[in-house]
Amino acid sequence: MEPSWRKPVGVLALLVYLIVYAMIVSSFGATLETLPTALKVVAYLAAGLAWVLPLKPLFVWMNTGRWSSK
Repeated sequence: MEPSWRKPVGVLALLVYLIVYAMIVSSFGATLETLPTALKVVAYLAAGLAWVLPLKPLFVWMNTGRWSSK
């Protein structure tokens, strides 16, 4: 069985996505510091979990070659 080229390309796409996501989220740092503590917690939890949602199609593609699991 020949190794798939999708996994290395997918890992590179994942790294680029994470770097861009981190840069975007970190640009809101000064704004978040002005929020009350309870809202900061919610904002950091949301930002910490939201990065993974758009990655499902990438992981499906890396494993199957299709963009959806249907």
